[in-house]
Amino acid sequence: MIRLAHIVRHPIKSIGFEDMAGASLTKGRALPFDREWAVAHDAAKFQVLTEWQPKMNFLRGVAGHQLMAIRAKLDESSRRVTLMHPVAGEITVAPDTDGAALLDWLRPLWPADRPAAARVERVPGQAMTDWPDPFLSVLGLATNDELGRRMGKDLSRHRWRGNLWLDGLAPWQEFDLIGRQIQIGAAVLEIRQRITRCKATTVNPETGVSDADTLGALNMFYGHQDFGTYAVVVESGAIAVGDEVRIK
Repeated sequence: MIRLAHIVRHPIKSIGFEDMAGASLTKGRALPFDREWAVAHDAAKFQVLTEWQPKMNFLRGVAGHQLMAIRAKLDESSRRVTLMHPVAGEITVAPDTDGAALLDWLRPLWPADRPAAARVERVPGQAMTDWPDPFLSVLGLATNDELGRRMGKDLSRHRWRGNLWLDGLAPWQEFDLIGRQIQIGAAVLEIRQRITRCKATTVNPETGVSDADTLGALNMFYGHQDFGTYAVVVESGAIAVGDEVRIK
């Protein structure tokens, strides 16, 4: 049996990951509060964020490795996010109103030779994911395990910044689902495409240090740089960790 093993969201793009017990998915929308906010830097190619913008306009783990070690916990009712880092400690902010405090907290974690964090941005209804499409990422635990075995490393699943982790698939079987639909709980998703990865995945989310050549391993062992898939919600419904996953 295939089951939903983990649900993960990232309330602020590239700044903290949070495991969840359940979520309510909506047709044509991303995972609720996933990449709801993003931190633009001084070199961003827009003045006011009114629509989706490419990832190079924002702080990202590929440029600031210490960002990868941030954990998050969102209180949806108050829209306040608690961020925790092994060196920077803990802060709780409302990103809509406490932008200055968040930037101050992030400053020591962001390289001084990079464009500085400038402002917290949000577009209602638009997740600041790497694509403008309302994607959720769907990944297989067995794929992560197999890659780790080949590399001789215990790879944290949080390296991949995934949303929905499935247990019970064979390694790389998620690629075979492209073009098909899966039902999780009451929701139905359509698997659309592979995810091509960047160097942020080389960073250990426990330490914020690059310690595993994930991209080199993917290319050496499999001849590509892809890990996980993107999906869209085609039927709304609630999902929960432990739900059976049915391939339609």
